[in-house]
Amino acid sequence: MKILGVTCLMLALLFSFSLYLDILQGFDFRTSLKNAYNPFVVMETPELVVLFLFVFILFADTIIAFVQKKKGKTNKTKT
Repeated sequence: MKILGVTCLMLALLFSFSLYLDILQGFDFRTSLKNAYNPFVVMETPELVVLFLFVFILFADTIIAFVQKKKGKTNKTKT
């Protein structure tokens, strides 16, 4: 869960930093959002599939590790 939390925190901080720099350059907030979202708009289908696959693996690995850890704790408490 720590890896997922750190990843989400880094995403939020970098996204906000990008928006802040665009606003400092004189863009309004709506244009700053468009500039941050633009790299995902121009991606082709195979690139999007790979991106979503990486995100899925990140979430799936974290959830599986959490479930196994929780399952291991419940097995130890029953014995």
